Amino acid sequence: MHHYYYQTEVEIGSLTLRYVPEESKDKVISDEDVLGTLLKVFQALFVNDFSKQSDILTVLPEPVKSKYQDLLSVQHPRVKQLEYRHQQQNTFTPEEILYKTLGFSVARAPSSLISAGKGVFVTKGLVRKGAVVSMYPGTVYQKYEPIFFQSIGNPFIFRCLDGVLIDGNDKGISKVVYRSCSGRDQLGPLKMSDSTWLTSEIHNPLAIGQYVNNCSNDRAANVCYQEFDVPAVFPIELKQYLPNIAYSYDKQSPLRCVILVALRDIEQGEELFSNYYTIVS
Repeated sequence: MHHYYYQTEVEIGSLTLRYVPEESKDKVISDEDVLGTLLKVFQALFVNDFSKQSDILTVLPEPVKSKYQDLLSVQHPRVKQLEYRHQQQNTFTPEEILYKTLGFSVARAPSSLISAGKGVFVTKGLVRKGAVVSMYPGTVYQKYEPIFFQSIGNPFIFRCLDGVLIDGNDKGISKVVYRSCSGRDQLGPLKMSDSTWLTSEIHNPLAIGQYVNNCSNDRAANVCYQEFDVPAVFPIELKQYLPNIAYSYDKQSPLRCVILVALRDIEQGEELFSNYYTIVS
């Protein structure tokens, strides 16, 4: 029997935390499955953006470089490598890449819940039970790090099991902090994270999990949250699509991500609802 990630919200002043009780720790899908999905999507995005990756390609080892050239020639057999940069019309939108890669796409739209603002919908295709359907972007804080000012009136703070916090707010001080951490961590042409989720031109189409609305009495949850630590083996050239960054420059601990997993098959046109519960104190 599955114990899903039942979540509660805890009010601390004006800070709303989504909190997962300790006993519901087991994961709905394995870390290997999560990693496999992210690599599949990010690789497809990388190849789709190939003409913009020339600076990155120069610093990659030869075997990695030729792997992408092979992938490219499979996807665009008629395009010679050198001509590719002039073939901009061959590129797809990130949402189209998601659909081509995983068989569905997701996007923000006005929620079907009254007064809930925007929500997240399956815009095309079918999400299978157990699929990674989105990611929760933001700056990652260890529990001893200062988040007080960023947290005031901020409904986008996610609390992980071990007290790690992710600030998924794309405005104000949260946005400034994310951008400055992102600039700090860049290695030459290699970006260690994606900050396009802060803009309207989003590069990673999965990075909209912070807009998924809470389930209600008449809207059962169809997705749940699951934590994922980015492994050391994660390809450095694909980190440009990770929508999370550590608040402190700390090489010891792996980067924490939170992904949303489908609890059942979800069809085109359906809104995503997550299962964190609200405690009214």
